[in-house]
Amino acid sequence: MEERTDRHDGVLDSGIWLPETGGPRECDGEFPARDPEGPAGSFRRRHRLAFWLFLATGASMFVVGMVPGASAIELIVGWDSLKPAEKQQAPWNGLLYAGALLAILGAHEMGHYLQSRRLGVPATLPFFIPLPISPFGTMGAVILQDGRAANRRMLFDIAVTGPLAGLVLAIPIAYVGIQQSEIRTFVPGQSGQYGNPLLMQWMVALAQRPLGPNEDVLLNPLLFAGWVGIFITALNLLPVGQLDGGHILYTLIGRQAHHVAVGVLVLAVAYMVYSSYYAYVVVVGLLLLMGPKHPPTADDRVPLGPLRHIVGWLTLAFIVVGFTPMPIVMG
Repeated sequence: MEERTDRHDGVLDSGIWLPETGGPRECDGEFPARDPEGPAGSFRRRHRLAFWLFLATGASMFVVGMVPGASAIELIVGWDSLKPAEKQQAPWNGLLYAGALLAILGAHEMGHYLQSRRLGVPATLPFFIPLPISPFGTMGAVILQDGRAANRRMLFDIAVTGPLAGLVLAIPIAYVGIQQSEIRTFVPGQSGQYGNPLLMQWMVALAQRPLGPNEDVLLNPLLFAGWVGIFITALNLLPVGQLDGGHILYTLIGRQAHHVAVGVLVLAVAYMVYSSYYAYVVVVGLLLLMGPKHPPTADDRVPLGPLRHIVGWLTLAFIVVGFTPMPIVMG
């Protein structure tokens, strides 16, 4: 996808699964925590924090969405160079982008949260992370869950629901954005492009026509929100540690998932060194900091059944069509 400015990409994160740490803990119906004001005080503060972070992230998305693909700093620096019609359109762009991406990420995170509540697993509301210096406007959201309360099957259901719920919105939003866009010819070296995964290439060919050499679709708010949602979902499905893919793979193959996670991180580092493309250095650093290994569930021996195995492997396979090794190709 083509847009008019160079930029640096951001990182969107997923939830965190906390293992058992020993000793009984109080639970107020969501995430166990000790608090001098008691469970009710902790409950209120967590919900207030989640609410204000949600609003801050929405505001951050609104700002970067005024010129899709540009960060807040790039928007400020380049504002005077915009045409009057572009300045008039900018607030509407911001509303469309923020609304669409919040819906996608909200569906993803609420999929985790509501599934946790249905299964009786303590979990916090999602904490969205604003990041206006990124062209995405966010680093995603984090949900804390208590690893003591869920067995293998429960963890699978919680982990797989988020990505599937997000894709239910991300794919049609991206498709509508492609229908509203236009194909442009660009000159390599004069601008940067967002790399298109296989799924986006298929949708462009279906909604418009296959792209020729040096052609791309021009970014608009819905297209960029859908692209971000698809890319982030594929990124979160990488089978490493605390990512959704790490949860899913652990429930499918158990401790063998640790070897896969280490292999993925080694390949990621090797790819960055070989290609001199270091956009993933923050992601790899965070995953190394959190650790590639997945903590055990309350009971790893609970069977998943054939249907869950099929859904799990198909969900992980989305990486093939939704992930792009170079999400931002600089001119």
